[in-house]
Order: sequence, then structure tokens, then C-alpha cells
Amino acid sequence: MIPSLRKAFNESFTVERYEKFLADLNSLHPGAIEFRVAETPVFISKEFGNKLIDACESIVDVIVDADFKKLTDKAIPKSDYVPNENAHTHMIAFDFGICISDNGELEPQLIEMQGFPTLFGFQVYYPEVIQKHFKIPANFSQYLGTYDRESYLKDLNKVIVGDHATENVILLEIKPHEQKTRIDFYCTQDYLGIKPVCITELIKEGKKLYYLNEGVKTEVKRIYNRVIFDDLHAQKDKLGDFVDIREDLEVEWVPHPNWFYRISKYTLPLIKHPYVPATYFLNEIKQIPADLENYVLKPLFSFAGQGVVIDVTQADIDKVKDPENWILQKKVKYADVIETPDVPAKAEIRMMYVWKEGDVRPKPAINLARLSKGKMIGVRYNMNKEWVGGSVCFFEH
Repeated sequence: MIPSLRKAFNESFTVERYEKFLADLNSLHPGAIEFRVAETPVFISKEFGNKLIDACESIVDVIVDADFKKLTDKAIPKSDYVPNENAHTHMIAFDFGICISDNGELEPQLIEMQGFPTLFGFQVYYPEVIQKHFKIPANFSQYLGTYDRESYLKDLNKVIVGDHATENVILLEIKPHEQKTRIDFYCTQDYLGIKPVCITELIKEGKKLYYLNEGVKTEVKRIYNRVIFDDLHAQKDKLGDFVDIREDLEVEWVPHPNWFYRISKYTLPLIKHPYVPATYFLNEIKQIPADLENYVLKPLFSFAGQGVVIDVTQADIDKVKDPENWILQKKVKYADVIETPDVPAKAEIRMMYVWKEGDVRPKPAINLARLSKGKMIGVRYNMNKEWVGGSVCFFEH
């Protein structure tokens, strides 16, 4: 993205240095990083960073609009509706591809977004390890807006823990110690003091929830929620008994599960912006586009890219039995933008926002990146490739 920095980084890179970096990265919680960590960060210029923020803020304008909840009520499946919803989500993640515009310029294009947490802990730790092993200019940072390490962790604590004692706040997940993102749970515990707890470990008495904290029954007053209902439904038969978190419970949610659906693929058709590809609910399209090869077909209620049809045909459209639960999104052209020792890599950037109680709007806070040389971003498209995988952007300030 910044030719001089890319050239300097690539020329100073050695496999030995990368291996020392990985050993250091894995030393904090050995064995907890299951995903591939890329050989390089991404360097983002002020100009491109401003484009990303402009796109995010225009989407935030839609989310903070008084009508947003009404417009997204149908986004929440009736079977997964959870009572006691907060006025707003506490976290938003916006995923952008680095793409090429029709006039040949690099630009961000929104791929997806979620009103749900992502690696808000790990992305503090991991870039700090990069900076120990590779030269990163002092005026570049993984933090967005006005944040630095101290202010970010202070606000992250305020958002997740709030005014509670740490023992009354838990990170809730399905089998957290088996999740591929568990390194983030452990980093969150390191920074905030809250423990990862499996949904099967919750104890319900009336409307109150408890868990065993070092053997002591402790009330859960606030849940940092990492449970995705699709995942829960898929695994429920293997889990045995567990508390139904969709019930009316005396607990605070961060973020509330309903926001996973409200800010999602369902929201994309509501947004009009040059950096947001045209998106339509399948059931609202009067005439199916003749150039279907320029579109992607996505199910609304799935996660981790499941069910996405990349090379769409009329037969794929005809197969859909519930068109109200699908979107057709204009394809974007990823740029081969990151120079590597063999072929260039494509990149996706996740802009991560936090939203404190009482604030009118969420704030840009931190980021992550993913590098790919395959047809799509994701592990199965990048097997046996190098200079791909999880990464971070250092933004010019």
C-alpha cells in the first residue's frame, strides 16, 4: 500500500526472523493460535485510511438513525429473539476488501459487517510482538481515531466490564477452549480479568445466572457474548444440557445477541455509498440481472462464509426456496496489492468499532487484516501458500 515501506519490509524479511516472531507470539499462551499468522502486516496511508473511515461513518449514520431498529426487526429470526435488548450494540466490525475501482484506483469495498465482537483483545497483543521483531515506523499504529494502547484498553474495559466486579462478568462461548479464536479469549482475560466460560457451565436459578469461579458459585451480572446461534444450533445435540440464553434473564449483554442479526448482511441493502457494493434482497428483485457472473449470492443467516455462491447462475437462483433470506451482492475486484516474494496477495481489512454506554455514536478503535492468494479470503482457499493468513494494518497517523 505504501511502496517505500513495502520495499523496506520485504528486503529486511528473513524466514529466521519470521520464525522467531512466531515463537515469541506463541509463547504467551502456547498452542492457542490455530490459524495461520501472515508474514507481514499491511501499511495503510492516511489517504486510504480516510476512505475506510468515511465509509464506516456513513454506515454508522444509518445505524444511529431513529428508524434503524424498525427497519431491521425482521432481521432477527423469531426462534432466536432474546428479550431485554440494549439501545445499541457495543461493538461493530466492518470488513472491507482492498479493491480496484473502474478507473484503476485502489479503494475499499464493504464485504460484510457484524454487530458482534471479534479479536478485540488479540489485536492489542499481536501487533506489539510484530513491533519487537520488525521495524514499524513510529507514526504508524494499529489503533484508529484518537486511540492509543492506554485509552483503548480503558474504553474496552468500560464497554465489556462496565461498573461490575470482574468476577461477575464472563466471556460466554461454546467450548471456548476448543475455539480457533481462543487466543483472543485468553488475551481478553489477560487485559480485563474476565474468564471464558462455556454455555454448558452456566447455572440458572430463577432469572439469575451463576458459574463456578475457582469452585465458588458466583453470579453472572454481565455477559461478553461470543455465542453465535447458528453454531449453537449445529452443536446442541453434542453439548448435553445447557441454559437457554434466549430466556428472560437478569443479566446485561455485551453486545446483546439481537444485534448480531440487526447489523449484518441484512443491513447491506439499506446502505448507499461508493464503497458499499450494490446489494439487494433476492425476493425484492423484479428482474434478475443478465450479468449474474458479476454478483455473489449470500444467505442472510449463516456465518464464516458458509453457503456463499461465488459464480452465480440462474440455476442457483432457481434453487433458492426462501428468497427473503438471501441477498444478491455486486462482486468486487480484489486488488493484488501486497507484494510478496512470489505472487502478490489480496487483503481484507476489518475496522473494529467500540460503543460505550451513553455515547451517541461508536468510535473507530482497532483493526485486523487477512491476506489471501486464493479465490476467496479464508483458510481453505490458501492451503500450502505463504504470506497469507491473519494480519494487522498499521495506519499512518
